[in-house]
Amino acid sequence: MKIYLSILLVCFALNNAESIESKIIHNIENEVITNIDIKNEFKYLIALNNSLKELDKEKLLNISNQSIIREKIKKIEILKNFKEMVLNEDYYELLLKNIYTRLNLKSINEFDIYLKDYDLKIEDIKTKITIDALWNELIVQKYNSKIVINETKIKKEILKNSKIQSKEYQLAEIIFEVTSKEEIEKKYNQIVKSINDIGFENSAATYSFSESGKIGGDIGWINENSLNNNIKKNISTLQIGEITKPIILSNGILVLKLINIKNSEANIDIENELKKAINYERNRQLNQYSKIYYNKIKKNLDFNG
Repeated sequence: MKIYLSILLVCFALNNAESIESKIIHNIENEVITNIDIKNEFKYLIALNNSLKELDKEKLLNISNQSIIREKIKKIEILKNFKEMVLNEDYYELLLKNIYTRLNLKSINEFDIYLKDYDLKIEDIKTKITIDALWNELIVQKYNSKIVINETKIKKEILKNSKIQSKEYQLAEIIFEVTSKEEIEKKYNQIVKSINDIGFENSAATYSFSESGKIGGDIGWINENSLNNNIKKNISTLQIGEITKPIILSNGILVLKLINIKNSEANIDIENELKKAINYERNRQLNQYSKIYYNKIKKNLDFNG
């Protein structure tokens, strides 16, 4: 109910001629979220993922509201664990490049011009990049020792297929939570209905707890040898545009969409494929621990709004 009332307040603030005035919508441990913060998040999410424009305003405001709440909670925890919120300038540039190349832009200048169309500045993006990067670093610090990766098994699988022409899949993901096995089918059917109504990208932004949700769930091209057998099996029967049945992970449920497929070179770079496979599995596990830790700290926060 609180979230619903907050959204009504935001809708009123954004549509009211006097909405220039800042109004506090949430207060989390004395970190306030205003109607202007939510409006800026609204613009930011659309800039990253243009397909969100297809959503009705109230639904997009709800996504923006939840997104800025997550960001503020992460910021609070970061400030408890780091002396300052700053990244190395070279690292900034790399992360910015990852964003603008995904938008098919060629330079930071093009990105700056692009952002101006959304009334945003590079500095706005840098703040968000900093929070995301330091949060990821925090999760690595706390959970890296818990990551379990069988490199021998992965390498064996890659070697077995190294002389055979393999496939590469362009994938998008939605990762969601359930509290019981009985809830899996119900939540999956809800997501399938959403995909049919508003598309996979918008559904990822709405339902996925993965950071990829901000960009429509896109996780790029992945060689089939980099995937575990369970995921590979679920993907192998798909036609382009289709989605998998729910794939049960240790701390969440995964739904994948096959965007495209291509044949890979028969003689693959073993070490490179091994590195990619390990990174994929490591990031998958860290993403799950990120959600666990986020939920844990959220429960203990003084949250008004």
